[in-house]
Amino acid sequence: MLDSLRKAASTWIAKLLIGLLVLSFAVWGISGQILSGPGGAVLTAGQTSVSPLDFRLAYDRQVAELSQRLGTRLTREQAVALGVDNQVLAQLAAGAVLDETARTMDLGISQDKLAELAASDPAFRGADGRFDRRQFDFVLSQVGMRPEDYLKNREQAAKRQQIVDVVVSGIAAPDTLLHNVALYRGEDRTVEYVPLPRSLVEPVEAPAAVELERWFEEHKQDYAAPEYRTIQYVKLEAEDIADPSVISDEQVRTYYERNLERYTTPERRTIEQINFASREDAAAARESLRTGATFLDVAQMQDRTEEDILLGTFTREEVADEAIAEAAFALREGAVSDVVDGTFGPVLLRVTKVEPEKVTPLEQVSEEIRRELALDEASALVHDTYDAYEDARAAGQTMQEAAEKLRLTMRTVEAVDRTGRRPDGSVIDDLPQSRELLREAFETDKGLENPPISLPGNGYLFYEVAEITPARERTLDEVRERAMEDWREAEAEARLAERARELERALAEGRTLDDIAAEVGQEKVVKRGLKRQADDADLGRAGVAAVFGVPKNGTGVFDNPAGQGKFLFKVTEVFEPASASADAVPQEVATALAQGISNDLLDQLIARLQSEHEVTVNQTALQQALSF
Repeated sequence: MLDSLRKAASTWIAKLLIGLLVLSFAVWGISGQILSGPGGAVLTAGQTSVSPLDFRLAYDRQVAELSQRLGTRLTREQAVALGVDNQVLAQLAAGAVLDETARTMDLGISQDKLAELAASDPAFRGADGRFDRRQFDFVLSQVGMRPEDYLKNREQAAKRQQIVDVVVSGIAAPDTLLHNVALYRGEDRTVEYVPLPRSLVEPVEAPAAVELERWFEEHKQDYAAPEYRTIQYVKLEAEDIADPSVISDEQVRTYYERNLERYTTPERRTIEQINFASREDAAAARESLRTGATFLDVAQMQDRTEEDILLGTFTREEVADEAIAEAAFALREGAVSDVVDGTFGPVLLRVTKVEPEKVTPLEQVSEEIRRELALDEASALVHDTYDAYEDARAAGQTMQEAAEKLRLTMRTVEAVDRTGRRPDGSVIDDLPQSRELLREAFETDKGLENPPISLPGNGYLFYEVAEITPARERTLDEVRERAMEDWREAEAEARLAERARELERALAEGRTLDDIAAEVGQEKVVKRGLKRQADDADLGRAGVAAVFGVPKNGTGVFDNPAGQGKFLFKVTEVFEPASASADAVPQEVATALAQGISNDLLDQLIARLQSEHEVTVNQTALQQALSF
């Protein structure tokens, strides 16, 4: 078991180190083969070129990163829609002009410095935190890279960094900028506002027939019925073919006896502990217990409370100090130990409660064991059952016939759209591997036998589309109630917005909020000390943004974040911070500003270098790279 854990940990660490290595390469893009000749290159800058393979490696990495962030594997069409190919070209072009500049400037790096860079890479550190040659060779072998290619990559990245450092090294946000940021962040305001509830314009009468028909025609697409499909599927996992009835009582009993510790709750003890400065002090305290003092009296003499001396409730294995564990688990309940030499000094122990070991009887867990053993046996048969299913389908049997032959269950999902909803709007929430199943089912055709979907662990999901109901436009009669409710909702919102605009005009022209509050039957609210970055519970982020979007005495309207309705407001006071300085800006904000300035300078550098070293793109080679 320990060896297995060590191997698993070793594998995990190796994967982590490989990830760190790949990430280090990703900072500046592909550079291992970037100085190849221009023939067949996707991109060239002077004598520096990027091969189709280099481009594809960078492209695949970008797609993988985006897929991980979005939680789904991007298709080629989706990647094009997101502009991934253009993003990768821009990144590689930036790297290429830096490489070409380094070449024309004849920049170099010493072998000692290159060795230092490689040795400092965290991916190559051993257990002692220092460079490990065996780790170096192992990690490079896992990513399919030769040591000389890695060193060339590091050398190229270091040359680029020399150019970049000249431009952005030591950049900091100017004090004037930080001072203005401090003023901006530190400003607070007093705002007065009045709620404008939907009740001001409700109830909204039912629309005339002509009005509802016009509304429906304008929003017809909102009521269209999507495409629905009837999907049949057969799930094949160990649980689907497990048969507990074939597990004998003898098998159950043997498993129980071999794994008795699994059904045993070990003894637990509640332990109290008093620490002493010396063994003599501990011995004197132990003697005082024999002459009438209580354990709590001794604790109080050591300036300890009852809470201080409670060590906790543990099994023997949970007590880290072996000497304390041995002594505590040798005591009877309520007894006090002799002096124990613990890891951190002499102690006295008392056991206040003993929870005896408990063994769950076989009859209480026999059915659970029977099911587990059946699942274990079935796991070994999943692939055989898969082969038998495929053979049955190849012989001409239908999904239903093949499933019945193997005692599997074919299930049918009637009329579901690609989001998993039924025609009544309810969501089907019990589909296995639902996202992938729906995606694949809506990309195939009716009656086709499709490749199975792999299930997590050891299983398969076979599926077919039995019926397809095409998307269509619904008639008004089909959705009249819903359309009428939607019209009322939109009409109420429009009327409230118009009323709010009228009241805001009146407020801007000199009418007071108190008068308006009385008119609409609401109370005016005054909020002081409102900060620009606040996520105010009453106003919400959008409301705070609106309040800080107008000058002193400015007015406005925003949606009530708590639900239906709006707020009409006026900014009555604006206060700048009494002592705004560059030092008042949080370090992370100052760092972000400096980074932004550095990025802008770097963008300007790249633009300048691209004007000096013309970048050309070979579209034929680009398409060739994308077709790998």
